[in-house]
Amino acid sequence: MIKIYHNNRCSKSRLGLDILKKSGKEFQIINYLETVPTKNELREIITLLGIKPIELVRTNESIWKENFKNKSLSDDEIIDVMVKNPKLMERPIVINGNKAVIGRPSENILKII
Repeated sequence: MIKIYHNNRCSKSRLGLDILKKSGKEFQIINYLETVPTKNELREIITLLGIKPIELVRTNESIWKENFKNKSLSDDEIIDVMVKNPKLMERPIVINGNKAVIGRPSENILKII
């Protein structure tokens, strides 16, 4: 089943959700601010995306700028930071089987559904 890691306050995330609704396919909405991915789940998502952990971080968020911007963090430490501060995760993330994309731009979602 398709999963979307969603934040309803984010316009890009809402656009991604609309794409899934219009597709007619079944999907599961995961509000990742309430149901925070575990460290292992986040590792798996990053692997499916084929990116480095820092590429999933919203580095313009004040939490990042004020606390982590000029620090040298390992991949593992970056994942820990996102688990503790899920607001830092790029969104939406859509997973379909063994494929995943960040829905920025939202057209990326069309590639995997």
